[in-house]
Parts: sequence; C-alpha cells; structure tokens
Amino acid sequence: MKIKMAIASAMFLCSVAAMHAQTAPATTKPNEVNSRMENQRDRIQQGVKSGELTKGEQKQLNKDQKAIHEQVAGDRALNGGKLTKAEHKQVNREMNAESKKIYRKKHNAAERRN
Repeated sequence: MKIKMAIASAMFLCSVAAMHAQTAPATTKPNEVNSRMENQRDRIQQGVKSGELTKGEQKQLNKDQKAIHEQVAGDRALNGGKLTKAEHKQVNREMNAESKKIYRKKHNAAERRN
C-alpha cells in the first residue's frame, strides 16, 4: 500500500512539474522579439525608400507587423510581462513568415508609383 502511495505521489509531482514547465514564462532573450520587430520595421522603411516596396505593400506589411505586436502585448499582459516558451515559439514562427513576406514583396516585379 505504501508503494502505491509513493508511486501515485511521484506521478502527481511529475505531472505538476511538466505542467509548470509548459506554462512557465520564458526567461531567455527577453528583448529578442522587440529587436526583431524593430529590424523588420527598418527593412520595410528601407524598401519604401529604395523603391522596392509600393505604398500598398508597405501598408499591408505594417498592418501585419502591428497585429503581431498587439498579440505579443496581449500575451505579455496575461503573463506578467513575459512570453511563455510556447508563445515565444509561435511569435518566432510568425516573425519568420513575415520576414519571408517582406523579402518576397521587396523582390517582386511591382513598381512604386510616386
């Protein structure tokens, strides 16, 4: 009977530890998301300045960046100013997709009209 209680207690503690690990705020690289967002904003502005992006492309890219920014702000508000590891991973995937979108739009055949 004591062995069953010990096993049950150990399983409970493992499940609590696993649950905590999934919801614990990420503590590594706290400014990575902010610096990536700033970098992508700079790439968009550079694309407009050089004529690689049209005003319409700029508007859409900025709208996408704003949506990610608002998502991050909301996630941080719910987690004491930090992103969980899962949220950080999701934001990185979204930022990677946006980076590719910026590249594609900067290198497409659309011409800027003044």
